[in-house]
Amino acid sequence: MIERYGIYLADLNPPRGAEIAKTRPVVVVSQNEMNRFLDTVVVCPLTTKLHARWRSRLPCRIKGRLGEIAVDQIRAISKVRLKKHIARLDAKEAAELRRLIGEMYAEPGV
Repeated sequence: MIERYGIYLADLNPPRGAEIAKTRPVVVVSQNEMNRFLDTVVVCPLTTKLHARWRSRLPCRIKGRLGEIAVDQIRAISKVRLKKHIARLDAKEAAELRRLIGEMYAEPGV
């Protein structure tokens, strides 16, 4: 079962344009109900290229390594791209990720 807020290694190749590429960690943000029945999951890639001033990035530490969750690169991928479960966001990180996704994609004033 692929779980929401689970962090998995995913093969994001081939990229198009400015998409984040290569095999890298991603955090699953789609609901567990969707993850159970669809052949795709919605993910945010993680990157170690830090952009502290970008509001679309959420700092995190996975397996001792500093990185960022790239909310600006959110996308649906096939489950077959997921290679291995490596970690899970804690409750505080998950809440902060939900807040940032809402801030970025919700209608202003709603």
